[in-house]
Amino acid sequence: MAEEPSLFAELKRRNVYKAAVAYAVVSWLIIQIATQVFPFFEIPNWAVRLVVVLLILGFPAALIFSWAFEITPEGIKRESEIDPGKSISRTTGRKIVSLTMIVAVIASGLLAIQLLRPHPGSRKENGPPVTRDNAGAVSTGLAGAPAYAQDSSAPGRPSIPDKSIAVLPFDNLSDDKSNAYFAEGIQDEILTRLSKIAALKVISRSSTVKYKSAPENLREVGHQLGVANILEGSVQKIANAVHVNVQLIRAATDEHVWAESYNRKLDDVFGVEGEVATAIADQLNAKLTGAEQKAVSDKPTQDAAAYDAYLRALSLEHNEYSYTTISQAADDYAEAVRLDPQFAVAWSRLADARSFLYFNYISPTINTAAAVKEAADRAMAVAPEAGESWIAQGSYRYRVLRQFDSALEAYTEAQKRLPNSSLAIQLIGLVDRRLGRWEEAEKNFKKALNLDPRDVQMLSAMGNEFYVYLRRFDDALSMMDRSLQISPDSPAARANKANILLAAGRLKDAAAELARVPADSTDDWVVSTRILAAMYDRNYDGAIQLARRKLDSIPAGQTLDAFGLSDLINAGYCYSWTKRPDPARDAFTRVLKEMQPTPDAVIPVDANGGPTLPALAAAGLGEKKRAIEQAHRAIKAYETDAVIKPSAEIVLAQVQAQLGEHDAAFAALPHLLEVPAGLTVADLKYNPFWDPLRNDPRFQKLCEEPK
Repeated sequence: MAEEPSLFAELKRRNVYKAAVAYAVVSWLIIQIATQVFPFFEIPNWAVRLVVVLLILGFPAALIFSWAFEITPEGIKRESEIDPGKSISRTTGRKIVSLTMIVAVIASGLLAIQLLRPHPGSRKENGPPVTRDNAGAVSTGLAGAPAYAQDSSAPGRPSIPDKSIAVLPFDNLSDDKSNAYFAEGIQDEILTRLSKIAALKVISRSSTVKYKSAPENLREVGHQLGVANILEGSVQKIANAVHVNVQLIRAATDEHVWAESYNRKLDDVFGVEGEVATAIADQLNAKLTGAEQKAVSDKPTQDAAAYDAYLRALSLEHNEYSYTTISQAADDYAEAVRLDPQFAVAWSRLADARSFLYFNYISPTINTAAAVKEAADRAMAVAPEAGESWIAQGSYRYRVLRQFDSALEAYTEAQKRLPNSSLAIQLIGLVDRRLGRWEEAEKNFKKALNLDPRDVQMLSAMGNEFYVYLRRFDDALSMMDRSLQISPDSPAARANKANILLAAGRLKDAAAELARVPADSTDDWVVSTRILAAMYDRNYDGAIQLARRKLDSIPAGQTLDAFGLSDLINAGYCYSWTKRPDPARDAFTRVLKEMQPTPDAVIPVDANGGPTLPALAAAGLGEKKRAIEQAHRAIKAYETDAVIKPSAEIVLAQVQAQLGEHDAAFAALPHLLEVPAGLTVADLKYNPFWDPLRNDPRFQKLCEEPK
């Protein structure tokens, strides 16, 4: 009886070994083709990875096929169906070997071309860039070519600058997830350093914060942000050690251009951001001036605890825009400068935060003019050439001194030193508005949007404020629609759009927009807009209910902010118009008690037209002399403010209308319907504050839509 051949002998006879080698070599060739050809057609890297996975999955199938089947002159047949004497497996094996050798030569040639061809912008040194961490360990990065715009030919898309970059949120790889603020802070500091390089276009953080740290479709992210390059990264904080990993990626092709890892002790992590920014500038062939090199590489502090407090404050400011969070951030900045009095950027952030709170009359005993001045002056004393110090000076002059020309000079100095700071440019635009420089303001807002195209707050401010001030309602709605594309579930954004529609006289559309917001929302903009819409509809009970629900949600004893005071005044007038004098009197009295305990008490000039509110409250109480005098004082207080002065003049006209001074009110209305930030025809038509004038023929003429 013939001996059964061994498994290994049978594998050899059936060419399974040769098939395995051939499959591996052919797979190698396919991978070489994919890695070199796919980028040429802008096929993303995931497609290459898919090819590799499919080839791996196909390997067992190829081995099974070679075992079970044989290639014959008549075609492919099962091996069990072929007479051993007629098998041509030896001949097939020789052909497989020949084909394998040919394919191997082709694959080797492609590999040689890929390795030896010159890469534009690659480093001249031999080998990858090398850095050394504190422990002496060597970290190597992947050097590569600079990124180039790949999508300028795409229809409807503007060309994207080669030297443009967005820094996506960094992954927090720490076991303690409460360390997320630390990863956010490192990312933000890298972005800030990059923004100081004039040769680059750097997208601001508020436009990148909603993206994942490693999104699947980088090409689309690049299109949305208008950049050619994306920086991804991760931060891991373990006890006193920090590991930072970053990689620069070409957005159009998903190609990794450069990568690096940094290992630091916590008390020596301060220089990492500057190292990363310098390396990126080098990869993108961005030339730095001497001043830029110093600004990028300077270490902000040497105190780990001060730096930690600073990063906590940054995270608070960036993750929620509210009086409460900015107050908490100011406390952390104050802690940072207490620990390191030479921490200039923390002083500047403290000055900016306190000036904002002062401007909005939040905790006035803490956020005083003197406190803002001290922080701004300390920042300037420590770092007189830093852009952040000039922002602090500008904020003090703008929000505290209300010296708009001087503030504009300071913000302009800041912008020179922070050429990619959308904040600096936006602040210039805000001051332009106050000075009545509307065209210049629009240009600066658009420049800021170019660096921060997905900043919901800026889009909302341009829509619900700037373009409404100019009565350009179509432009205003366009901005709000852009904002809602980014944050479709934002109650404030929906309310802002509804407010624009009210200003345009489209009451039904405004109601439809507000209907998309949860009925129990206590967002300030939602409540105030709903109250205004109810008043326009003469739904006074509805307006009262909205105001009471909002006011009841405020803790007892807490001072009302501008929104709460305005809601209270509107509720008071709604009570008055529905013949309920007692609750009306209570509302007006509470406003005066909180804002002007005595008729001659000076009311701080804030961002919200605060001095106008006691005038309306006094008019509601029938105190004619006090109301008109206070309204005139408010106008004088905002004499140089092109944004709020018209609002103060509107309040004076409303007070005059309510108190029977109709001729004086009519004298002011034509001007207020023309001046930016003044009246809209819709408000004149629908606002019950003007009802005492409504039957006068002069009023009907004013309500005619402008041609």
